[in-house]
Amino acid sequence: IDLDELLVSVRLATGIAPQPALRFGDDKPLPATIIARSPTMHDLFRDAALVASSECRILLTGESGVGKEVLADLIHAWSSRTGGPMVKVNCAAIPETLLESELFGHEKGAFTGAVALRVGRFELANGGTIFLDEIGDMSPKLQSKLLRVTQDGCFQRVGSNTEIQTNTRILAATNHNLEEAVKTGNFREDLYYRLNVVELNIPPLRERTDDILPLASHFIGVFTQGRARFSSSVADCLGRYAWP
Repeated sequence: IDLDELLVSVRLATGIAPQPALRFGDDKPLPATIIARSPTMHDLFRDAALVASSECRILLTGESGVGKEVLADLIHAWSSRTGGPMVKVNCAAIPETLLESELFGHEKGAFTGAVALRVGRFELANGGTIFLDEIGDMSPKLQSKLLRVTQDGCFQRVGSNTEIQTNTRILAATNHNLEEAVKTGNFREDLYYRLNVVELNIPPLRERTDDILPLASHFIGVFTQGRARFSSSVADCLGRYAWP
């Protein structure tokens, strides 16, 4: 019997002596809602802690569902902008005809249906962070407008000639290979390098199997209000099964 493994198994089974919150610096504790035990994720959080306090733009990459938005929230919370707004935009969920207005706002009467002035997300995010999810699905036309914001922080509302300045940190995320998209002409090279000042890649769960059992234990506790636990055989299966 490996006594360390036995101790971990007993603690998991009984819920006694949970591990203390991980910290990645004096002022950067990992929230209890983030379950991560694998060395790969700890390395990722250390990198995130290092760049969070800077003003650099960050590109978050990884497959759908790996937690890019969770990491974006963490970076904002660890940054000097934590007191400012955290504004999120899913670029794939908004039709192209509406996305420009969503990002930059519009003036009253700018187009059919624009019955009132609308403040865009970049304006709302002034002093804080904007998270552009699924940036790889943005059209070339909007990519050029986004490039302007990354260059000097200026934009215009739809239907206006007035320049608006915003002090917003951009975090972008994608599940696409943007390098390939640049090669095929589907994504602007200059925008790619402006967004990808630092890249943080989140590995899928199948590449960090150490996190499977802690995640499963967390969710079974949530769904049963702590009234259930895994048997040793199920725990062994969760820890050893090749996912997917």
